[in-house]
Amino acid sequence: MLKLILISIIALLLAVALLSVRILFVKNGRFHSFHISDSKAMRERGIGCVQSQDREARKNNLINNK
Repeated sequence: MLKLILISIIALLLAVALLSVRILFVKNGRFHSFHISDSKAMRERGIGCVQSQDREARKNNLINNK
């Protein structure tokens, strides 16, 4: 049981270390944004964030119902 916990902790620490390489060793390093609205290709196709589309639809619905 203890062996399994230690292996799990080591695997978790290794994963965190590998994920942080870009942030630690690249000047001004940061994670890329995976948000739909930040993708140029998605914007060109007219695809937006669901939350933004929902907000816009609710806003238009309120305007049309007045």
